[in-house]
Amino acid sequence: MTKLIARVVVDVALDREFDYRIPPHLADAVRIGSRVAVPFGSRTTQGYVVGLADNSPHPHLKEIGDVVGKKPLLSDKILELARWMAKYYCCPVESAVKCALPEVVRKAKVSWKERQFAKIGQITPAEFAALLKKAKKQARVIEILRREEEMLVADLATRAETDAATVKKLAEKGFIIITDRVQERDPFGGEAFLPTEPLPLTAEQQKALDLCNAAIDHPDKPVLIRGVTGSGKTEVYLQAIDHCLHQGKDAIVLVPEISLTPQTVERFRARFPKQQITVLHSHLSEGERHDQWHKIRDGESHIVIGARSAVFAPVQSLGLIVVDEEHENSYKQDETPRYNARDLAVVRGKLENAAVVLGSATPSLESFYNAQRGRYTLATLSQRVDNQKMPVIRIVDMRQEAIRAKGLYVLSSRLRDAIQARLDKSEQVILFLNRRGYATHMCCPKCGYVATCSHCSVSLVYHRKDDKLSCHFCGHHETAPKVCPNPECRDPAIRYSGIGTEKVESAIQKVFPKARVQRMDSDVMTRKSLYREILGAFRVGKIDILVGTQMIAKGLHFPNVTLVGIIHADMALHLPDFRAGERTFQLLVQVAGRAGRGDVEGEVVVQSFTPYHPAIQHARQHDYLGFYEQEIEFREQLRYPPVNRMVCLTMRGRNDTKVKFYADTLARELKKHVARDVIIGEPGPAPLAKIQNYHRYQLILRADKLLRLTETLSKILPTLKPPEDVTVHIDVDPLSLL
Repeated sequence: MTKLIARVVVDVALDREFDYRIPPHLADAVRIGSRVAVPFGSRTTQGYVVGLADNSPHPHLKEIGDVVGKKPLLSDKILELARWMAKYYCCPVESAVKCALPEVVRKAKVSWKERQFAKIGQITPAEFAALLKKAKKQARVIEILRREEEMLVADLATRAETDAATVKKLAEKGFIIITDRVQERDPFGGEAFLPTEPLPLTAEQQKALDLCNAAIDHPDKPVLIRGVTGSGKTEVYLQAIDHCLHQGKDAIVLVPEISLTPQTVERFRARFPKQQITVLHSHLSEGERHDQWHKIRDGESHIVIGARSAVFAPVQSLGLIVVDEEHENSYKQDETPRYNARDLAVVRGKLENAAVVLGSATPSLESFYNAQRGRYTLATLSQRVDNQKMPVIRIVDMRQEAIRAKGLYVLSSRLRDAIQARLDKSEQVILFLNRRGYATHMCCPKCGYVATCSHCSVSLVYHRKDDKLSCHFCGHHETAPKVCPNPECRDPAIRYSGIGTEKVESAIQKVFPKARVQRMDSDVMTRKSLYREILGAFRVGKIDILVGTQMIAKGLHFPNVTLVGIIHADMALHLPDFRAGERTFQLLVQVAGRAGRGDVEGEVVVQSFTPYHPAIQHARQHDYLGFYEQEIEFREQLRYPPVNRMVCLTMRGRNDTKVKFYADTLARELKKHVARDVIIGEPGPAPLAKIQNYHRYQLILRADKLLRLTETLSKILPTLKPPEDVTVHIDVDPLSLL
């Protein structure tokens, strides 16, 4: 029976569903998930149908104006996921719906790309002979088409060394047939991959695969694979996906970094037919994203590989979601709605009765805590494949190195010697430092002046190539001064302190002038194809030393890399964030895992000013369980996640006094209404107290029951309107407290 009322969310953040009457002529076209044009106030806006009903409590309803597009863009399950997301992350439901659709699909400004294709028509030998005499270019076109069967008209004209007009003359005579056809914009269209066969599995891999296959056949709990670097987790994913496809189901594979996508796609396309795989990530062009998304929605693709937003991929029959490197921060969105794709994958798996597989060498404490309590099924891969040994990790105490060298050097003597030994053997080296730029700050040794950003409460980073001081938070930059800017000092001995990847690259080129060095960070990655180009050059041995940030820290497999140097292991260790130790441990283990993935045993040199910190010592032994046990005890004592749940409220505004006043007021009101189990911290300035001229205050809440807390927040916050230029951001399950 046809429904009369449509519930619509519009592209305005009001966190409400609006009822509209369905006119008779649109009765068959309006479905759940349809994009519709609706009158809203004095204008027409776009919205999405999220429900259908027979009646409405509102007597006077406006009619839907039109249905945009032939098919619904959102399935029932994706809408259900969006509603859960809005409730859990305390965000407007229309924001959650927007997340589920790429902007290029929502705004419908890009359509399919139609191209003209030519194929041979009816031409007799006598007619062809006449062409050979009078119109040799036309005859050349016919000769090419006889060999190629079908070609793009533009490519055909180029090959025949003529123009499109010549080709069209042949079509007018009926000698060739030209048809308009959609051509897919494929981001990997010009690449060929050598097919691979499933590899034999170790006993541990087989056990993990059996657990994954069982979950695909009878979805129950998510499977967490804790596998050391190089243990063959990807091969388990590949064979689990093959099992999923044989069940007639589709798979989604989430990877944390865009830089990992080319290598992941390469392995998948080598194993599965090209037509089955699509890619979704932010470096695609609008046309590519449009085509890839619609290919998935139309059921032409069965494996989706992508970054965070691919969790919303509109696959037809979901059977498996794989979340690789599930501990990664990049799965968490840092703007509203602040969702975590890993957690949404678990929820979507539950909603669609699909298996979810999480994998990491260093699982997040949240995931491992769930596995320890029986919420997840745990599979362990403790050995590398092919009897490869874990790399030897050596810790260099940089305090002693600074004393010996009479100053701070980028490379310790041990690391310099180790690099030279690898270069002598034509082996490759990766050097890791998670900070770009040349120097982390500029300071005057005479008066103590430090160059800081005028818009943010951070020091400016020096980039030598551009001779500029830059802020990595707001993008502000200024020319580097030649003397101290302090008018009372003006000392010319101003210097740059700290190190970034640009300085490491410079130091390497000085010490090893014959080595081929390449830097890989966001300053260098100016084109989307550069990831593949640099990694491709490194794979074939055209680069000896690769210097980079965390985009080279994980997931990459280069058998000839036998040495990894970690320049400054303490970089994030002393940040004011309770996860600082966990992040440092994970990063060290992940970076170390790039070494020794071939026949030669790997070595890792870790340079540290706090060499005896537990995170560094446990990483040295590849001891995840030891680190987990020590860290979880600390979390239990302080009631931090994963033992308790956390919500971070960030207030921001241009007037510091107003923001502080509102933060204090909000804290007082919340204390009156929240449950007794909720721990409310005192409001105070965020560790990064000012960004882009906005002052920031934080209020941290911890509770046993999260949904009860978020429901309370959803009720109270609308009643406590902030001052005009102050906004409140809610971050549920925050991963960064900076």
